[in-house]
Amino acid sequence: MSTLAFRLGGGSRKGVLLVHIASAGAWLGIDVVLGVLVFTAALTGDAQVAATCYQALELFAVWPLLAAGLVCLVSGVVLGLGTNYGLVRYWWVATKLALNVVLSGLVLLLLRPVVAETAAAGRQLAAGQAAQATSDIFFPPLVSGVALVFAIALSLYKPWGRVR
Repeated sequence: MSTLAFRLGGGSRKGVLLVHIASAGAWLGIDVVLGVLVFTAALTGDAQVAATCYQALELFAVWPLLAAGLVCLVSGVVLGLGTNYGLVRYWWVATKLALNVVLSGLVLLLLRPVVAETAAAGRQLAAGQAAQATSDIFFPPLVSGVALVFAIALSLYKPWGRVR
């Protein structure tokens, strides 16, 4: 006997799974672009290139990352509630849920202020003033990228079994 509040049919499940996979891919892609911009700015000798990269972060980094994370979260919750996997029935699902909540929260709490500071440094560089982005900008694309690849691996291998 199933304890599911609702059950996703085959077509619905595949549609929600498509949204989940696409949003996770978008999230990882935005992280890759974030990393490319951050490391390009740090490694270039051209102040104008660095300024452009730093300012570009403000245009797309925070809100698209948050949107992709939230779409991934909602679609994952729907999949969990509508299938036999559940939200906390299996360790790998519970771990992915926790990673998503933590990473989405970090976008708002930590990444947003750092991106704002970095974009301000980019505007100063563009105006010909001396400026340097905060060193905190290097960690988000690395940490988030590793965590997202780990979440993808969890989806593929489904380790650890059921939660007791």
